[in-house]
Amino acid sequence: MNLKILQQSLASPRVLVPERAWREQGCAGGRMPALVASALTPELAARAAAACPTAALALDANQLALDYALCIGCGRCAEAAPALIAPAAQPTFCGVARAHMVQRWRLDGTPAAAPEPPPPPSDAIHKLFGRALNIRQVDAGSCNGCEAEIAALANPYYDLERFGIHFVASPKHADLLLVTGPVTRNMAGALRATYEATPAPKLVVAVGACGCSAGLFAASPAVVGPVDAVIPVDTYIPGCPPTPGMLLAGLLSTLARR
Repeated sequence: MNLKILQQSLASPRVLVPERAWREQGCAGGRMPALVASALTPELAARAAAACPTAALALDANQLALDYALCIGCGRCAEAAPALIAPAAQPTFCGVARAHMVQRWRLDGTPAAAPEPPPPPSDAIHKLFGRALNIRQVDAGSCNGCEAEIAALANPYYDLERFGIHFVASPKHADLLLVTGPVTRNMAGALRATYEATPAPKLVVAVGACGCSAGLFAASPAVVGPVDAVIPVDTYIPGCPPTPGMLLAGLLSTLARR
């Protein structure tokens, strides 16, 4: 029976997710919100902001701000104002600097600041690091939701290694640290030591709402804060948890922007 299953698997065509799909549909299943600017009114903005449990949506007298680093994808804003909030499709907020994770709109529906354009498809892995990009994943206090999505990157469907990206066991062999979770007080020292053991040039990517902003655990006495409260962070990948598509888009965007 097992041999027959293996033979059928080897005989079936290999199907991979194309990189373009991550750019265009990398948020599918991630529950991340996008704002329908044409529907923006002061009433709907106030309703959506009041429903947000993490203040990812913030309303002042003149504009509405959406901070993807704080968003946990709970969907309460969409329930409160379904005409205003739609599922995000393009993960242009993945693999960007902290300031670019905040999008703002005036209450007449016009952007308060131009959003950062998505990066072009990248072969920057080989240009920046030569033959491969080695990643050391660090759990600084995660619930392991992000780890489950990161593990999916190695399966045949996403096949991270086709880009020359590999996970390594030691920070001494790493080019990039992929850090998840809010940094707990017990893990802060270990995270600093891992960062110091990683040779330069090195990149740091904060993953998930907890890694980007400490998420729902920001006020906990057991938590130091987000990743950038302990070590320098180059780019951020939000989500609770981010989908494999968001992770891949964020990693490739990080290298393209770098």
